[in-house]
Amino acid sequence: MKLTGLLARSKEALPGITGTARVDRRTKELLRRVGPGDIVVLDEVDIDRSTADALVRAEVAAVVNGSPSISGRFPNLGPEIIVGAGIPLVDGVGSDVLRRIKDGSRVRVLDGAVYSGEQQVASGMVQTPDSVADLMIEAKAGMSTQLEAFSANTIEFLRRERTLILDGVGVPDLRVLMRERHALVVAPGNGHAEDLRGLKKYIAEHNPVLIGVDSAADTLCRHGYTPDVIVGDPNGIEAGTLKTGAEVVVPAQPDGYAPGVERIQDLGIGAVTFPASGNAEDLALLLADTHEAELIVTVGFQATLREFLDRGRSGSNPSTFLTRLKLGTKLVDGKAVATLHRSRVSIGAVVLLVLAAIVVVIAALLVSDVGDVYLDWVADTWNSFTRWVKGLFS
Repeated sequence: MKLTGLLARSKEALPGITGTARVDRRTKELLRRVGPGDIVVLDEVDIDRSTADALVRAEVAAVVNGSPSISGRFPNLGPEIIVGAGIPLVDGVGSDVLRRIKDGSRVRVLDGAVYSGEQQVASGMVQTPDSVADLMIEAKAGMSTQLEAFSANTIEFLRRERTLILDGVGVPDLRVLMRERHALVVAPGNGHAEDLRGLKKYIAEHNPVLIGVDSAADTLCRHGYTPDVIVGDPNGIEAGTLKTGAEVVVPAQPDGYAPGVERIQDLGIGAVTFPASGNAEDLALLLADTHEAELIVTVGFQATLREFLDRGRSGSNPSTFLTRLKLGTKLVDGKAVATLHRSRVSIGAVVLLVLAAIVVVIAALLVSDVGDVYLDWVADTWNSFTRWVKGLFS
């Protein structure tokens, strides 16, 4: 009996959230292999929005962060998105957690503590909507410091890439013709799939050049479109999308190394590299502008000041700022275009308008002297038609 009781207790589920640990210091690599039910263990100061969106899409069970998810330097958006999606976020457990938890092992999260079996291996602070809101209020004071740093980074970037930004030096040639055409650049930002659906009428009417940035090229294909140009790391894009015949542009580091070129070679696809220190979104915009697109419509791009200063984009923000400044009025947000192309008059209203016009004409004929003439003509025509039909069967 005692042995049976011990076995029964061992089979009881331990409290908390249990899942497979996915551990990596390289957040970008980690996001590529997380899936539903995984417990993500990372070491990321100020989790940015793009990381949070990827974790939510992957439907992870919990997030354990070795560093503070909100350091107070500026109001980053990631923790708010994670907590808002109902995913537990355990904060500040220490960087050594990535050494103590093995990738692929089974771990359990309960009340801010991380367990391997019944042994506690780490502990930290559980973030809640209230705690995140309080930290975000405090972090707003850090925005002035970030703006000062941004100013310095912009000057340094302009010194390094002025020929690219000002003169388009280094922009690769493309087969697709963009001159005097619209270009639709789709990036994998928050809500980009919904915004793309809203542009269905615009795409049908203007037939723009379709440029997919990173995984947004997959989104174009899923919505029934074939991208003309793909800009981004091929490692994050589906093979079927890369094989659609689109021109593939792989961003390269200033020294010429282009991550993902090996995959392109394995797939037997041609590609060109684009050496620059800007991000893929900005390079796609420069491509469209340099190749003389008449209008450039963007989908999935960051728009607000908080998004602009988000940690995940801080290294490329000077590029983002200067690129948009260069494009000027040629650059239009997709949401505005969708609003302009949205039908404001329903089919039902048009039918009612036509019926009302017919009623008015009939009423006018009935009350006028001319109406009798038209009514007699209609009656004679109808009688002639019925006699003709009867003659066919007589």
